[in-house]
Amino acid sequence: MQTKLSQIKSAFDAGDFAKAIRIASKFQDLGTQRNAILDANLAITNPRWMRGIGKDIEQSIAAGIEALRIRYAF
Repeated sequence: MQTKLSQIKSAFDAGDFAKAIRIASKFQDLGTQRNAILDANLAITNPRWMRGIGKDIEQSIAAGIEALRIRYAF
């Protein structure tokens, strides 16, 4: 059985950042990277709303990817 963390790592390594962010966004303890990961998940799932509040979609996703890299040392 694969753990959620190993699923995140597998998706990250495969370049499926949307899947890695989606799984990680459900974790309770995301530390200081929490907002970046949650914003990235929102940018992926609801880009129109993110644009509506004035956030850049690509920048939010890139920040989420970097937050995953920092949080889980990928």
